[in-house]
Amino acid sequence: LAQYMQKHMGGSASIVVVNRPGAGGGIGFAEIANAQPDGYTIGFVNTPNVLSIPIERKVNYHWSGYDLLGNVVDDPGNFSVHADTPVKNLAELVAYAKANPGKVTYGTTGIGSDDHLAAMMFERVAGVKLTHVPFKGAAEVHRAIASKEVMVASMNIGEALQYEKGGTPLRHLGQMSDKRSNLAPNVPTFKEQGFSIVSASLRGVAAPKGLPPAVRDQLVAAVQKAAADPEFQAKATGYFAPLRYLPPAAHATELKETEAQLKKLWQEMPWNEK
Repeated sequence: LAQYMQKHMGGSASIVVVNRPGAGGGIGFAEIANAQPDGYTIGFVNTPNVLSIPIERKVNYHWSGYDLLGNVVDDPGNFSVHADTPVKNLAELVAYAKANPGKVTYGTTGIGSDDHLAAMMFERVAGVKLTHVPFKGAAEVHRAIASKEVMVASMNIGEALQYEKGGTPLRHLGQMSDKRSNLAPNVPTFKEQGFSIVSASLRGVAAPKGLPPAVRDQLVAAVQKAAADPEFQAKATGYFAPLRYLPPAAHATELKETEAQLKKLWQEMPWNEK
């Protein structure tokens, strides 16, 4: 995205990408929140982590402490099984889970990840108990489902499509979007199958709170134009990144609504299991 923002900002604009890994994204979120609001520091904020970490523990950032510049990616959650698995849809998965309590294992990228929280929502709505197998990253989840170490891979639809294209024999049971993603038009949503779950990883751009209005307007326009750039959209499709641009106000509304859902889930099913 950075090169397309740079392109649409014009002039001598230059954006340097600096990765700040660690603490589930918390290190990067804090750095954005606590930088000077001069327009020289912006960054990606992704759900659920930017919302769930402050629910779990005391941190020095909150989504309302940013100047939101626009959301770019909306990658729905998804359940995939190995193609050899007899389970064909969510109803069959629920039936199997109820007949075999605790036997359905599902892999995620870790405790509190979007994959984990999505699976917990499914447990609550479907009235089943699944066995969580957390891994350190998406590559390990991929290996586990490919080798049938776990029965279900809870992963974003974009990741699942990448692995399938790479040759892993997968069956996608459902995507957790409100409507079917344009990248996976043949995969039914959870809602279509009777499970009212919408869960995704939103990935948007934010800056420290208090940008000068002119600077904020320039950055918001750059995100919007970059997201609409045909070349960027083509590259995103190639990376299996489902795009959904949201202007700052709409992005804020979604963050507020998702935060309320996660707070409710935390009260009922705290996810920081030991």
